[in-house]
Amino acid sequence: MEAIARNNTRRFILFRVLFNARFYYPVFAIIFLDFGITLGQFALLNAIWAATIILAEVPSGALSDLLGRKKLLVMTSSLMVMEMAVWAFAPRGNPSVLFWFLAVNRFLSGLGEASASGSDEALAYESLEDAGREDEWSNVLERTTKYQSVAFMVAMVTGGLVYDPGLVSSVAGWFGLEWEVTKDITLRLPLFLTLATGVLCWINCLGFVDSGDHDERAVPSVGDAFRQTFGAGKWILRTPFALAVIVTGAFADSVVRMFVTLGAEYYRLIQYPEFALGLIGAGMALLNLVVAPMARRMVDQRSPGYVFAVVSVLGAAGFFGVSWFVPYVGLVFMVPLFAAFTIISFSLSFYLNRVTEKKMRATVLSFKGMALNLGYGLAGVLYAALLRYLSSSRGIAAESDELFMVSTGWFGPCFVAGVVMLVVGIRVCGGRGR
Repeated sequence: MEAIARNNTRRFILFRVLFNARFYYPVFAIIFLDFGITLGQFALLNAIWAATIILAEVPSGALSDLLGRKKLLVMTSSLMVMEMAVWAFAPRGNPSVLFWFLAVNRFLSGLGEASASGSDEALAYESLEDAGREDEWSNVLERTTKYQSVAFMVAMVTGGLVYDPGLVSSVAGWFGLEWEVTKDITLRLPLFLTLATGVLCWINCLGFVDSGDHDERAVPSVGDAFRQTFGAGKWILRTPFALAVIVTGAFADSVVRMFVTLGAEYYRLIQYPEFALGLIGAGMALLNLVVAPMARRMVDQRSPGYVFAVVSVLGAAGFFGVSWFVPYVGLVFMVPLFAAFTIISFSLSFYLNRVTEKKMRATVLSFKGMALNLGYGLAGVLYAALLRYLSSSRGIAAESDELFMVSTGWFGPCFVAGVVMLVVGIRVCGGRGR
């Protein structure tokens, strides 16, 4: 059991590193726009991604509980390879064809996220539990966050640098290569690098070891999956603490994540050049080396209410700060948003793994993932509707920087209003227990 626990926790950390450190993240919003889609289409593509996860999340968790964690993780890494291949080779000539290629990419990405959600955490946590080391889970989460941060830093720096045609041409010239590097080439370099990490992720997943609770030859029926899903859903509704954790986490995550995904556009408008985007992403990733130990201490020593209060203050401060679009200095206001994002993820994993039974753990974690992405998808739809409203009511051009700047001012008030509503709702429903 000790050897399996070591193997699975190490591979869990490596899986999180390879699956999440994607080289296109520093230019996430910009790369979609440079491919030839509009800001509204970008929001809709994110909604497709989230909707796919919502539909596939819980069934994938039920399959993980019934079939085994490893099978779902191998499928996850396979989907990562396919999604990146579709995007990396997507044609740009026809805008309509391009949109559908990117829609397929978002669909495959959503399926991959759904398959991973719950399975990776459940496999690692149960390996520790079987070895009598479940108290080490918060330490594993801290190590995972730190390693992810370092890998994310490398991905941010590399992805941002290879996206700059002038810089890539200069580097090629240093090696005596007479390459004509154009934007059409560098546009795809972050995608090819992520495709390569997808292949490594798949190889890593083949080495996971499932617990002995799953019959490798068993094929669950549709009825089994429905019963598993229904049972886990009923347990969540009857467990106020689990329900409160999922609902508050989904709200805070969706609003913060919506703006974080638009971060590249924000950095550009506070006058940072494209080559600096990777460096900024790297700096935000390194922030987790400080935030992760803080999050571990909070979940170990403080109440969930205290953790949510910290997230609320960080989120409010960040949103109201970014709305000013202060040149260069405005970068400071992204720090509390990234910190809040990390604390949300950390605390959700800690609390739900601790209170959930093994037989339904992946399904419950999938409900958590579904809630997070339902919130994110709703945030994407609402944001797209807000953009349309502001464009029509104020006569702002749909492709203008002004539209993004005006819409950013809505994040802070909406976030604070949501926090107040949640606090009141939880108190009214009596869901204050730890």
